[in-house]
Amino acid sequence: MIEIVELNVRKAVFPVAGMGTRFLPATKAMPKELLPIIDKPLIQFAVEEAIEAGLTELVFVTGRTKRAIEDHFDHNPELEALLKEHGKVDLADQIRDIIAPNIHCIFVRQPEALGLGHAVLCAQPVVGGEPFAVILPDEFMTGAAKPTASLVQHFNATGESAISVMPVEYEDVSKYGIIAPDGLDHHQVTRFSSIVEKPTPDTAPSNLAAVGRYVFSADIFDYLCSIPRGVGGEYQLTDAINQKAKQNQIAAIPISCDRYDCGSKFGYFQAIVNQALERPDFRDNAREFLAAKLSMR
Repeated sequence: MIEIVELNVRKAVFPVAGMGTRFLPATKAMPKELLPIIDKPLIQFAVEEAIEAGLTELVFVTGRTKRAIEDHFDHNPELEALLKEHGKVDLADQIRDIIAPNIHCIFVRQPEALGLGHAVLCAQPVVGGEPFAVILPDEFMTGAAKPTASLVQHFNATGESAISVMPVEYEDVSKYGIIAPDGLDHHQVTRFSSIVEKPTPDTAPSNLAAVGRYVFSADIFDYLCSIPRGVGGEYQLTDAINQKAKQNQIAAIPISCDRYDCGSKFGYFQAIVNQALERPDFRDNAREFLAAKLSMR
C-alpha cells in the first residue's frame, strides 16, 4: 500500500521503452521518441509541455536501446565548444538550454516490455507517494492550451486524478481507451464510470478517447499492482484507470489543442506539415511548396 503524500504535482513520467516497430527501419538504431518534427525530437516537445505545466522532476522509463534519449538531455560541452568556435553561438546556447538547471532528469529501466501499465509502475520507486503526470511523447500536442497544464491545475485545485480525452471517429475507437461518460459539469470536466481498452465500434461506450496525458495520485500504483494482464497479454494502464473510475476517483478533461498521433506514420506526417505551416521560418515556403504540389494533381 502506497503512503499518499498530499502535494502539488511536480513530477512527470515519460514511458519511452517501446520498440517503435511501426517506424522500422528508421527506429532500428534510433528511439522513436527522437524522431524529429523538423528539427526538434518528439520527446523534447513532451518535456517542454511538462515544464510549461510547472513540473520540475522528469522521470524517463527507458529500455535497453534508449540510451540516446539520456544523451539528448545531457550536456555536451564538446559540441557546444565546437559550435561556438565556428561562430554558431545561438545554436550552442540552444543545445545547452534544452533542459534548464532547475529541471531534474531521472532515468529508470523497464526490464521487460510488459505494457504501459507496467512501464508506469516501474517509476514507483522514484515517484513514491507523490502525485505525478504521465506523458506519452508520441501524442504530439500543439497549440496555446496544452493538456498537461489543465490536468495539473485540476489536480492542484481538487486533489482529483484526471485524464485527457477527445472525440474520435467511431471507426477508430478500437485504437484507444474509451470512457463511459456520466455527464459534463460547468468546469468542462467529464465524469466517467468506466474506461474500456480498444473496444469494437459496436461495444464502445462513447467516442471519447484517452489521448496520452494523465495526472494521478500515487494510489494508481496500488491499482497497477492488482490488475491482471489485459489486452495483448500486457498490463494495461487503462485497466488501473478503470478501477479508479469505479470508485469515482478520476475525471476526464477534453483537450482544447490540436493533437497528432505520431505513433502512426500518417499522424507523424501531419504533425510535420502542421509545424511547417505554423513556424515563421518555414511558413511561407511551406505554403508555396504545398500549393505548387497540389496544383500539379
